[in-house]
Formats: sequence, structure tokens, C-alpha cells
Amino acid sequence: MRRPRQPLHRTVYPFRILGMALSSLPVGAVLAQQQANAAWWALLLFTGLLWPHLALWRSRRSRDPARTERQNLLVDSAIAGLWVPLMHFNLLPSALIATLAVVDKINTGIRGLWLRSLPGMLGAIVLGGLFTGFAFAPETSMPVIIACMPILLIHTVAVSLNGYRLVRRVHYQNQRLDELSRTDPLTGLDNRRQWEEHAQQVLARRHTGLGPATLVMVDIDNFKTTNDARGHAVGDDVLRGVAAVLRECIGGHGHAVRYGGDEFALALEVDEPRALAIAESIRRQVGELSFVAAPGLHCTVSLGVAAASPGMSLRRWMVAADTALYNAKDQGRNCVATPTRHRDDPAAATIGDVREAAH
Repeated sequence: MRRPRQPLHRTVYPFRILGMALSSLPVGAVLAQQQANAAWWALLLFTGLLWPHLALWRSRRSRDPARTERQNLLVDSAIAGLWVPLMHFNLLPSALIATLAVVDKINTGIRGLWLRSLPGMLGAIVLGGLFTGFAFAPETSMPVIIACMPILLIHTVAVSLNGYRLVRRVHYQNQRLDELSRTDPLTGLDNRRQWEEHAQQVLARRHTGLGPATLVMVDIDNFKTTNDARGHAVGDDVLRGVAAVLRECIGGHGHAVRYGGDEFALALEVDEPRALAIAESIRRQVGELSFVAAPGLHCTVSLGVAAASPGMSLRRWMVAADTALYNAKDQGRNCVATPTRHRDDPAAATIGDVREAAH
């Protein structure tokens, strides 16, 4: 089971710690060269080490943590902009820190956040410039360049890994959506569209002489009575139990679908005798099912088996299997039948006929 997605402030927190700490290295190198006073060093201590924890505290105590965290992200950009003039516009660290601030906003995935952060960053640059008289010293020394390396290496890798994680999450979600679009969510069997595609393929193989094709319709006996008497939760348990039996019995010989509320269909790549044997196995195993939520509940199914004939369409194949299913119901349910005799014929196939045919 996958963990639920973290709130924004928990996702941002480690990146804020990493980004602020790494940014402090080139800023500190520039301040050392400038022989800055204690006030600038205290500001660096606050922005580099204390602010990430204060931002988390603000978000966690807020009534609207997501909104507060978006405000914190705008403060991050303002802090980055403030240090640009305080470093006298030292070229490499100024460009690196400003770019880092924009990238972090993009990395959050919040639409347009990086654009909304730019006015605050520019305003902070102007404010810082007022303190320094817009002193301009863009030359970057080798010690400052070296101090910039951890940001270029560590932070870039961290952002890339986070992007990879997001891509993997999207890939997983797309797989799940594709799976859900092809399956019945309650039973895990094919949905009708997916199953009909498989059934058409099985039928096409039959028409080209590449293999047999037999359709089996399965109906849960007196399912409405079970739902009314036991409740829909138990009814769902019955549907899941029958679906599990179907999957086990057909193995790799075909595809199963929950065709309607309590009706299933199997498109099998086997001949009629083998399909009859599979159908009888399904009937027997369903009768042996037990349900924790409904002790004593006895579940049975009726099954209709119809082999595909040359040139038969999927619709006609379904009609033939439906006719077989009606024959099974006319024989008292909990049995397997074929459409070879009319449903009103008392000589319609019974369980004994099926067992004889299966052998």
C-alpha cells in the first residue's frame, strides 16, 4: 500500500534546509572577503540555519498550512534577492542563488508560483541595495567559486532525484488508471469493453482455424434474494468469491468478465468438451465457497456453454450462450447446459449429460 502524499510544508522542508545551508557557503565566503560586520553574519545565521525551521513551525501552526507554506516560499525568494546586493552583486553566487530560488518554486509543482515570487525577489534586491548604496563588485574569486560547488553538485542532484520520484509516481498512477480502465473495480475481472476485444480475438482465431472457441455464461442463482436478505456487503463478497473461482478455473485458457450485476462471461480458447469440464469445475467450486460475514450462506451458479461455429458473430455467439444459460435455469439452476436443445425441451442438457460429454 502506497503512503498518502505528504503535505506541502513537509515536502518543501528538507529542500529548504538543504538549499539554505548550501547557499550560506558562498554567501559566507563573500562576507569574509568583504570583512562584513556582525549584523550581516547574524542575518546569514538566521537565513541559513534558523529560517527553515521557523517556516516549518509557521506552517504547522497555521489553520491553512498550504497557504502559509506558499507564503514561506515567497519569503525564500525574497531572502535570495536580499543577499544579491549584500554580496555587492558578486556575479556567480548572486546568479546561482537567484536561479536556485526560482528552481525551487518550479520544483513545488505549484502553477505560476515562480512568477509570483519574482516581484518579492526584485523588491528585496532594491531594499538590500539601499543598505549598501548599491555597491557593485561582480568579480568572483576562486575561494567563492569553490564555495559555490556544493550548490551546483548536491542541490542539482537532489532536485533531479525529486523530479525522478515525481515521474515515477505519475508513471505508477498512469498504470493504475490504465488498469482501472480495463478491469471491473469490484472483482478485478475484465470490463466489458476489454473483454469484448479479447472475445473478438478468440473468435477470429476460430474462424481462421487457429484454435477452438467456446463461450460460457455464468449467472449467480437467486443473487437478488441474497442481496436483500444479507445486505450488499455480503453480495459484494459473493461476487468477489465467484470471480476468484472463475480466475482459478480458466487459468490461461481465456478471459473472464463481469458482464452484468450478477452475470459473468468467459471467452475460452478450448473446445466444447473441455469448456464443459471447466464449467462443471466452476459450478462445484462455487458451491463450496464460504463467507466469513455470512456463515451458512450457500452459493450456486447456473452456466451456459456454447461453442463458436464457422462465421458466427460475437452477438450470435452471445445469444447461443444465453440460450444455454436459460436451459440451465429451466433445469432447476445449479447446473451446466448447452444450447443444442430448445430451452423448453425437457430433454435439455443436465449435469449428468455434461459430465458424460466432458469425459
